[in-house]
Amino acid sequence: MGVGKGTTARAFTKKYGTYIIDTDDLIESKENKEVKKIFEKKGEAYFRAQEQATADWIEKCVKGTFISCGGGFYKVNNLKKLGTVVLLDASFEWIHKRLKTAKNAKEKLAKRPLFADEKKAKTLYEERQKAYRKLADVVVDVENLSMDQQLTFIAKHFL
Repeated sequence: MGVGKGTTARAFTKKYGTYIIDTDDLIESKENKEVKKIFEKKGEAYFRAQEQATADWIEKCVKGTFISCGGGFYKVNNLKKLGTVVLLDASFEWIHKRLKTAKNAKEKLAKRPLFADEKKAKTLYEERQKAYRKLADVVVDVENLSMDQQLTFIAKHFL
């Protein structure tokens, strides 16, 4: 959550001419609502069910495409069937600073309903970090690598 999955995905597309889909964008399109509004109106359980439905669709219909996943997408039961799992890794403090100092910081923070309470967000980060590391096939240290270094590292594993 907030590590830069979308930013990295867009940069990768631009540099290498690939296509990338974003699971949150797919869900927002299907629901015709932003993630934050889906959480507010229908709850987290409903959103997680939409993530699973999205994963099922990707498994059935999408091949050879990079997929940028929302922070909770790791819980889908068929993640490993979708392809190689890349973890963009950084400390909570680095992510928090990145979000708070962005040009559009207010929007970035507002877009992430689970980041509203910093203490809860840190607890969530710590819980997820263990699961992310367990599932990851490739780990990219975004905290200590420039964007170009990140993209080169990712490309070595896929292109």
